[in-house]
Amino acid sequence: MNPKPAPQQLTFQSRLERIASGAEYYALSVPAQISRILGTAGPVPVAAQVNDSTPFQLSLFPIGGGRHYLRVKASVRNEVKIKEGDRVRVEITVVDRDSLALPEDLLIALRVAGAEERFMALSPGKRHYTVRWIDEAARPETRAKRIQTAVDAARAERGK
Repeated sequence: MNPKPAPQQLTFQSRLERIASGAEYYALSVPAQISRILGTAGPVPVAAQVNDSTPFQLSLFPIGGGRHYLRVKASVRNEVKIKEGDRVRVEITVVDRDSLALPEDLLIALRVAGAEERFMALSPGKRHYTVRWIDEAARPETRAKRIQTAVDAARAERGK
């Protein structure tokens, strides 16, 4: 039996850029050599830290030409006190797309609805996004609504 390789950990520096005029959307350009190491032009799920921030999960998003951006939410920018134009240190760990621990409340809801298998049949990116979206809910009511939305979406996969 072959052991799984250790998660890929990468470090780089980048400058915080506004990526939408008139909106508070900011991102860090991933250097071309890092994008090449990742080996895909598509989204890449990662755990990230910016200037020793609290770790957060997201997917690097493709911007064309084999390059990626890492979006930085306001909560992270505020935590480490960075603003547009600041140069930051970024640490990313590539997340294994095949291993995803589902939150207990989501798992129970999927099992009760008989939708666990259909949820697990979703693409790895869609599963990771859904779990992050649920985990980012600030209020319990919002979390419950998001779980129900995920269950409903999994059930709808039946006929596909």
